Amino acid sequence: MLKQHLQQKLLQKLSPQQIQFIKLLQVPTVALDTRIKEELEENPALEDPSLMTADEPKSEYDDLNDGPDDFEKSSEDSNLDEFNVDDYLQDDNTNDYSTNYNNGDDDDEKKETPIAIESTFFESLQEQLDLVPLSDQDFIIGKQIIGSLDDDGYLRRPLSSMIDDLAFSQNVMVEEEDVLEMLRLIQSFDPPGIGARDLKECLLIQLKRKDTNNPIIIKAMNVVENYLDEFTRKHYDKLEKSLGLDNEELKEVVNEILRLNPKPGDANQVTTKQMQIIPDFHISNNDGILILTLNSKNAPELKVSRSYQEMFEHYDKASSKDKKLKEAVQFVKQKLDSAKWFIDAIKQRQQTLLKTMNAIMLYQYEYFLTADERKMRPMILKDIADKIDMDISTVSRVANSKYVQTEFGTFLLKSFFSEAIQTENGEEVSNKEVKKILEDCIGNEDKRKPLADEKLTEILKERGYNIARRTVAKYREQMNIPVARLRKEL
Repeated sequence: MLKQHLQQKLLQKLSPQQIQFIKLLQVPTVALDTRIKEELEENPALEDPSLMTADEPKSEYDDLNDGPDDFEKSSEDSNLDEFNVDDYLQDDNTNDYSTNYNNGDDDDEKKETPIAIESTFFESLQEQLDLVPLSDQDFIIGKQIIGSLDDDGYLRRPLSSMIDDLAFSQNVMVEEEDVLEMLRLIQSFDPPGIGARDLKECLLIQLKRKDTNNPIIIKAMNVVENYLDEFTRKHYDKLEKSLGLDNEELKEVVNEILRLNPKPGDANQVTTKQMQIIPDFHISNNDGILILTLNSKNAPELKVSRSYQEMFEHYDKASSKDKKLKEAVQFVKQKLDSAKWFIDAIKQRQQTLLKTMNAIMLYQYEYFLTADERKMRPMILKDIADKIDMDISTVSRVANSKYVQTEFGTFLLKSFFSEAIQTENGEEVSNKEVKKILEDCIGNEDKRKPLADEKLTEILKERGYNIARRTVAKYREQMNIPVARLRKEL
């Protein structure tokens, strides 16, 4: 038997406009221009005056400077089924939706950075293979080997698998010796070390390309061939005994090996795909007073299309309002709504970015004045969210994707947030202060006898930081500093 009952539920749902704002808030400055161009292409009711030609006449609405309506109010207005022409016919007392916004950013001119055309190491190897006089079979084998290399330049695919591939896909029957012969040829190509099957072979290929009559090179080849494990673990005392070398000789041998490239393929990789960092904010120090500005790229000058406004004027004066005309007007209304919401979201994005960054700057004022990490206060997302009366998730979206340029570098906002550590005096300090002390201690240590984590823990305790050894190890790993044994030098 079917049972029916009524149930009340309280659900929180975001409007399309709120979702649009959240997505825009997450977009970094470097990608905002692309997002705006996409919106301009999709919505003819939205215009960028900076893209208008000089001969194009200005609208009377371009001279209006009032701010946008409340963001939530515009969201509510969008739900009205009844269409009101007056909402879109502007006069001297109504708002346009322009975003005249300038923070004095120096980057007023749009400049394009030229991108150098580079070839990948796969293409470089193929070009070198083309220059070698080979039989058709050897050329096919060579192409198969090059195509089987990993991005770091190593050949990790078994020779037997490549022989099978050649037989099934190319209908070429070869022996293992044929593949080995072509592999040795490719290993003679640049960059040195390419086509190696493991680290030992990679380093030996590079050493054999050097002066093999040099006694240091000969000893280096011996270390790589027979004592690579001891070398990587920095067991230098064992190497001295096994090779009968004094400290200075071993130092020359070690330095020779350290100059080799363990990943020859990476050196030739195209890096133009990496996203360029464009700071969202600038902080300048004017005689002890910090001045915060928003990158002007975050404040595009967008307006509602004049021609779409005129469509409504024409509709308002039309005596007959047939079905087709009403459908056209509804289309225009939809595009105008969309343009209005997008401009409002851009403006709210600007205000949220400035509000959040200003709170961070005031919270970490001493740090931004001195660039001393020991002056950085412990700060979590909730601290800033409480100050600006916004949700923690909003602060998180800003902190995780935005950068600020200071006089001492460009930093991700997330880097200014840190945990609190309590000293023996009961004072709370940032864990960045502790990390800075660890970095200084390790930077000034005797590299022949580097400081172990236990010794670093003792040093911190002497300075009033009661921290466990495992916490010191965690901070050291976060700073990408290896253990004491691997920091040892001759």
